Amino acid sequence: MEAHKRTDPAQAGDAQLASMVAAGDPGAFEVLMRRHNGALYRTARSIVRDDAEAEDIVQESYLLAYRKAGSFRGEASLSTWLTRIVVNEATGRLRKTRRRADIIELVPGLSGIEADEEDAMSDERSMPETPDEAALRAEARRLIEARIDALPDGLRTVFVLRAIEDLSVQETADALGLLEATVRSQYFRARGLLREALARDLDHAVGSAFSFDGARCDRIVAAVLARLRD
Repeated sequence: MEAHKRTDPAQAGDAQLASMVAAGDPGAFEVLMRRHNGALYRTARSIVRDDAEAEDIVQESYLLAYRKAGSFRGEASLSTWLTRIVVNEATGRLRKTRRRADIIELVPGLSGIEADEEDAMSDERSMPETPDEAALRAEARRLIEARIDALPDGLRTVFVLRAIEDLSVQETADALGLLEATVRSQYFRARGLLREALARDLDHAVGSAFSFDGARCDRIVAAVLARLRD
């Protein structure tokens, strides 16, 4: 326990960080969340295609990871372990949503949850750009996100993990429970579809897709920590 007290969580590697979380260190858990928030949010969103739902999935996944931190043995990387939890939570919700589709269709007013943070997001993204450059960047990002959203379900998640999160083929296969050959074929198929839509701009613009802004990061961390205190 003394070693944990002397260790700065921000300087700890993932394996050590997981051990500190399992020992009940709240500071370590906050560092863990901030370190992996962006990747896990983008993973969840690639499955459910809804900003607010993706946030909620990440929060629930963190709570589950916190309770199961002691079971992390390091056979896979911490990011892969967390991604598996998010994928399971997101796909489970997606199955439930699809089963409820016929019922929801009959009930007025249940068309989904709208994200309400647009003003905060625009404040966070103040950049020293000309108005033309800012408009071009925003339009390119909207186009990329729309094209990624339009990919078939399996291809979309593989593409987000491989191209945006830069996971290896093996890490992606482990996270999604797929064969490495399947990951490779789905990734190249997804790239081909996107190249048809985005042509030369794809490789230069895709890195900024689904930017994870500071306000959303702070909100997820605060919500999870508050629920742990309840």
